[in-house]
Amino acid sequence: MTHVTEHPLVQGGRSAALATACVRGGVAAGLGLGALAVLVVAAWISSPYSDGGPVGALHVAAGIWLLAHGVDLVRTDTLSGLPAPLGIVPMLLTALPVWLVHRAARDTLDPGDDGGRPRPSPGGAVAAVAGGYLLVAAAVVVYSESGPLPADLITAGLWLPAVVTGAAGAGAWTALGRPLPGRQTATALRAAGLGLVTLLGGGAVAAAVSLAWHAGRAQASFEGLAGEWSGRVTVLLLVLALLPNTAVWGAAYGLGPGFTLGTGALATPLGLVGDPAVPPFPLLAALPAEGRGTWVHWVTAAVPLAAALVLGRRVGRAARTWAAREAVLTALGAAGGYGAAVAVLAGAAGGPLGTGRLSAFGPVWWQAGAAAVLWGACAGVPVALGVRAWGRRVPRSERPRTAPPHAPNPLVVFGAAVSAAFGAVGAVIGVPAAAPPGGTEGDGRTAVAPEAAPEAAQAAPAPGASAVPEAAAGQSPGSPPYSGPHTSPHADPYTGPVADPFGDSFSDPFGDPGYEPYDYLPAAWEPAPPPPPPPVE
Repeated sequence: MTHVTEHPLVQGGRSAALATACVRGGVAAGLGLGALAVLVVAAWISSPYSDGGPVGALHVAAGIWLLAHGVDLVRTDTLSGLPAPLGIVPMLLTALPVWLVHRAARDTLDPGDDGGRPRPSPGGAVAAVAGGYLLVAAAVVVYSESGPLPADLITAGLWLPAVVTGAAGAGAWTALGRPLPGRQTATALRAAGLGLVTLLGGGAVAAAVSLAWHAGRAQASFEGLAGEWSGRVTVLLLVLALLPNTAVWGAAYGLGPGFTLGTGALATPLGLVGDPAVPPFPLLAALPAEGRGTWVHWVTAAVPLAAALVLGRRVGRAARTWAAREAVLTALGAAGGYGAAVAVLAGAAGGPLGTGRLSAFGPVWWQAGAAAVLWGACAGVPVALGVRAWGRRVPRSERPRTAPPHAPNPLVVFGAAVSAAFGAVGAVIGVPAAAPPGGTEGDGRTAVAPEAAPEAAQAAPAPGASAVPEAAAGQSPGSPPYSGPHTSPHADPYTGPVADPFGDSFSDPFGDPGYEPYDYLPAAWEPAPPPPPPPVE
C-alpha cells in the first residue's frame, strides 16, 4: 500500500516541476518582449512624427524581438514597393533573451532553500523551458505577419529553436556545475574561449581606432539621420545595439577575409576593391578608404595572431605532463572550436539589408571560420608545443649541484710534510717504517693486522728470550725498561708536537717501540742481537 500510494505522488510532483519549468520559459519570453516593447513605445511617443499608432509600434517591437533571435524580417514599406529582407542581428539585443532563457533553465534545476522539492531531469528541464518559450515565440511570429516587419518563416523555423534550446542547455549545464567531458576536451574548450575573447577584444579596439580616426564623417552621418533629440536618441540606441557587430567585423577584417559591402565590394587589409554600397550610418564611417591597404591596415593582422598565441599558450600550460601527440590534438581541437564560434558570430553579425547589391553585407561566415581555424592551427600548435617544452625543463635552482672541493687545511699539509720528512730521514739511517694501519693498542704496542699474523709469528722471539734488548744503542744498561710513550720520564714536551702535530706529544716519530726520547740522536742504530738457537736434545 505504501508503494502504491507514493508512486502517484512522485509522478505528480515531477509533472508539476515540468509544468513550472514550462511556465518559466513563457515568462522569460514575455519579459524580453515586454522590455523591447517599452523601448519602442517610448520612442514612438517621443517622436514628433509618430505614424501608425500604438499597434504599429507593437508590431515593430515584435519584429525586433524576433530579429534578436536571428530571425530574418521582411520590410514591406520600401520605396520600390518590393519587399526587402533585413537579416543583420543587433547582437547586443540578443544578450537579453539568451540571458532570460539561461536563467529560467538554471533556476528550474536549482534546489534552492527547499532541497526536498521535486526537480525534473536536466533533459526534461531544457525541453520544458524551451517549449514554454517557443510557444510564446510562435504566437509572436503569427502576430508579426500582420505588421510592417513580418518574420521570414524559414529562418524562424531554424534559428529560433536553435537559439532558445542552446540557451536553455547552457542554463542546465550551469546548474549542474559546468562539468566538462575529459581533461583534453576541457582544455580545448577553455583555450578556444580565451582565443575568442582575445579576437573579439582586438576587433573592438581596431574598430574603435578607425571610428575615432574618421570621427568627423561619423558625426556628420549621425546628425544627418535625425534632427530632433528623440530621433538622435533612437539612432544612438541602435548604434549601441550594433557595437558587438562592429567588433566581429573588425575581427573578420584582421583575420584576412574581411567583409563585403554589397555584392561588388570587398574590404580586406590588402585594400578595398569594388564599388561599395554603403548606407549612411555612423558606424559605417569607420570603413577604410578605397584603394590599396597600407601598414596601418596590415597591423590588424596582429589581432588574430595574438588570439592564436593565447590559445596555444593555454593548451601548452595544461599539456606539460602530456605526450606531444596529445598536446597537438588538443591544440587542433581548440582551433576547431575557436573557428566554429567565429563562424557563428560572423553569420549573425552580417546578413542581407535588401535585394540586389545589398543582399550580402558583412562578414562571410564560412570564410571567417576557416581563417580562424588556420590561424589557430598554424600559430597555436607551435606555440602550444613550445610552451609545453618550456614547462618541462628542469629549473636551474632544482638541478643537482656538486659540492665544490674544500681547500686543504694548512695544519694538515704541514703535519703531513713533517711526517714525510721524518720518514725519509728514518729510511736513510735504517729506522723501520711507521706502524701499519692496524692502530696502536692501549699499552702503546703496535697492533698486528690479521693478514700480517703469520709474519708476526715468525718474527716473535723464542720462549725465554728478552723482548726488549738490554744493551740497545742510546740506552744505558741500568735504565728502566720502556713502558710506553706516555710513561717515559725522559719525554721532551718540545719535540713531540714537531714530530707529530696531530698525535701524542711524546710519541715516537719513527715508529720504533725501543725509542727513548733523549735530547740527542744516537750516532748509530744497532739492532738487537739475534736470539740464541734452541738447545739440541
